[in-house]
Amino acid sequence: MPDDPRPAEPPLAGSPPAAPPPAELTVVVPCYNEAANVAPMVERLDAALRGIAWEVVFVDDDSPDGTSARVRAIAARDARVRGIRRIGRRGLASAVTEGVLSSSAIHVAVIDGDLQHDEAAIPAMLAAVRGGAEVAVGSRHAAGGEAGGGFTAARARVSDAGTRLASLLLPTPVGDPMSGFFLMPRALFESVAPRLSGRGFKILLDVLLSAGRPLRVAEVPYRFRPRLAGESKLDATVLLEFGGLLADKALGGWLPWRFVSFCAVGAVGVVVHLAALLAASRVPGLGFEAAQWGATFVAMTANFLLNNRITYRDLRLRGARLWRGLLLFYLVCGVGAVANVGIAGLLVRDGLAGWGVAGATGAMLTAVWNYAVSSTLVWRGR
Repeated sequence: MPDDPRPAEPPLAGSPPAAPPPAELTVVVPCYNEAANVAPMVERLDAALRGIAWEVVFVDDDSPDGTSARVRAIAARDARVRGIRRIGRRGLASAVTEGVLSSSAIHVAVIDGDLQHDEAAIPAMLAAVRGGAEVAVGSRHAAGGEAGGGFTAARARVSDAGTRLASLLLPTPVGDPMSGFFLMPRALFESVAPRLSGRGFKILLDVLLSAGRPLRVAEVPYRFRPRLAGESKLDATVLLEFGGLLADKALGGWLPWRFVSFCAVGAVGVVVHLAALLAASRVPGLGFEAAQWGATFVAMTANFLLNNRITYRDLRLRGARLWRGLLLFYLVCGVGAVANVGIAGLLVRDGLAGWGVAGATGAMLTAVWNYAVSSTLVWRGR
């Protein structure tokens, strides 16, 4: 039959535009205070991913610099751009997980929002996964890759030390397991997601350690670029979270990372208590009981601030909530201290245990109490 020579009917007024083809690839960009980098990221992805059906999901931890507003402005005119604004939740690992689980694409890629990863490597990473790899890692250490000017000497040393430490636990040799730049089938990530710790910045390492089996990994070289805008999120707390991730996986996940961190902070609190008690003992006319109470409040305050900074980093209290949390923490720990003394005394009086065992039992029960109630009342998610 010959082609119909009549012109095509125009679409009815008010009818929805033709839907874009479904994305084969979702690029997840976890971000915090990266407003200046949103538009350049979309432009670079558009140039790098020609011929690929893609979308990008910016997962923003409620940045005060207006990152989410920048994303919405671009999304209003580009259907490939989406944004998730998280309120009351923080952390790169959990942000990546939420971004991936919001996708229906066959493949997902993760790239930092600071433009230091080279988006031009994504097509090669996708080709590697299409060719049989389960995870394609953008690697600075593969042949042809380099850190470039994006790494200071100190940061490079920390990264190298972390890589060597992580290699002790990894079931599959990976040259750059600390990379935050990788691509994999979405179905594989979803199968691993329930076992992820959801903490820290090293989500790739978490995936590799949580898979339960060696994964087929392809490393694609790229050049790590200098940051152009914003500021680095790397600090001492990130390193502590990395150590906590390794400890969590080494223990098989049976002991919660938060509890390990809470107990470690408590051990620091003991040192702070003794130091404060020693200082108070040198105050003329101050009795032991008063000095003990003063040292106790100093130690509890130190524990609260450290837990707020490290153990509950993703639920960190600020402003008025910080002061309310501190008062509640005093109450929680006070009840725990009374329980400690009462239980230990009961064990000794009834001849069930000596001083050492009774003291350790009381301390252990107090630690569990303080952790459970603090997690429920002091640092509860909103």
